[in-house]
Amino acid sequence: MGKFLPLVEFAYNNSYQATISMAPYESYANKRRKELEFEVGEKVFIKVAPTKGILGFGKRGKLKLRFISPFEIIEKIGNVAYRLTLPPEVSTIHDVFHVSMLRKYIHDPNHVVNVQSLDMKNDMTYEEAPIMIFERKALVLRNREVPLVKVQWSKHGKE
Repeated sequence: MGKFLPLVEFAYNNSYQATISMAPYESYANKRRKELEFEVGEKVFIKVAPTKGILGFGKRGKLKLRFISPFEIIEKIGNVAYRLTLPPEVSTIHDVFHVSMLRKYIHDPNHVVNVQSLDMKNDMTYEEAPIMIFERKALVLRNREVPLVKVQWSKHGKE
């Protein structure tokens, strides 16, 4: 009897349940997920990130991902990859990118960086270093004070 229990559990979890209008193993995530798709000729940003370990002042991930100037899609490869037209400055980087590395071209000067100023590496990272602290303050919690600082980073504008 015990050897059939996993089969019974599998059958139950994959059967339609009227109360929830789906099988227990069905995912809600797929209902909200929207697949990214681009057309040849469209322009997209490429997502780049600061090198891990260069980030300072406490928590990891303080620096947001950034996007480098728009590149034109010249070929769709399968369902999730695209070949882009890249300038000579980034010729060491492979010109095919997974859809997760791309964002639709929407102009926002705060998030776009000139590719020449990054000195990007082959693994799509760049080094970021603090230049100066231009504001200090303390956040007072119930039983302690947390120091906060605003930092000028080498590859970011002051804003």
